[in-house]
Amino acid sequence: MTIAIAHLGPPGTYAEQASIFYANWLSKNTEIKGRLFPYPSIAQSLQAVAQGDVQLAVVPVENSVEGSVTMTMDTLWQLDSLRITLALIMPITHTLISRASSLDEIKTVYSHPQALAQCQGWLGLFLPTVQLIPCNSTTEALERLESDLTMAAIASSRAAQLYNLPILASGINDYPENCTRFWVVSHTQAETVNYKLLSNNSHTSIAFSVPANIPGALVKPLQIFAQLGINLSRIESRPTKRSLGEYLFFLDLEADATDSRIEYALAQLAPHTEILKIFGSYGILPIGTLE
Repeated sequence: MTIAIAHLGPPGTYAEQASIFYANWLSKNTEIKGRLFPYPSIAQSLQAVAQGDVQLAVVPVENSVEGSVTMTMDTLWQLDSLRITLALIMPITHTLISRASSLDEIKTVYSHPQALAQCQGWLGLFLPTVQLIPCNSTTEALERLESDLTMAAIASSRAAQLYNLPILASGINDYPENCTRFWVVSHTQAETVNYKLLSNNSHTSIAFSVPANIPGALVKPLQIFAQLGINLSRIESRPTKRSLGEYLFFLDLEADATDSRIEYALAQLAPHTEILKIFGSYGILPIGTLE
């Protein structure tokens, strides 16, 4: 059996690298083969799953240095038919790629906003006057480097090899312990892989909006988890996009949704929320276990 896996493209992105690792792990542990399909944006990768064009998407959700990938969170909230089935943790090492003969020749640096932010200290020290230009992905601008010797891009060493481009500097991310968490997302009605046989469901992700922006609107939901001894490994707020000051709240709970405490907590949580979405329970795999 072969399944289609969407990821952020063009080829050479970190999302593609995570997808390759995942597909290799899948083929070693099941009889399922993965075929990768690049998409121009994270949102389009998730929309492809919702529309049934692919079975899975591997999308970045959080970086240890720069925090959440907001496009993933916003799109997951907007699409009701998606669920998280697995999380992958991958170390990230950025390189500066260019055909310039030295750093002095570089006038512009292109990359995904997350990558630019993860290297801002290095860029400020070694390229303080260059123009930083955000792209949809770390590899979007690589093909343009061939014809412009004043351009550079921040991407992986693997991307440099794929596009046959030289690396001017390696390990330019500001913090060596730089990791990104990816989610493997499927359609709610699809049971492509029985992950419970492959890894324990250690986390559950949910999101909710509150009925009104009043004192205690967030405290009351959070108290439910505290009283039941359920640890929150992440909490993030995002604007509802309806009105200034209205927010959605994304929570990662350290427990399986079938845990009696989680079932009770979600039942208690519902009256305090306007909309409550349960994205699924899943295990977490370090990328090193996929090789």
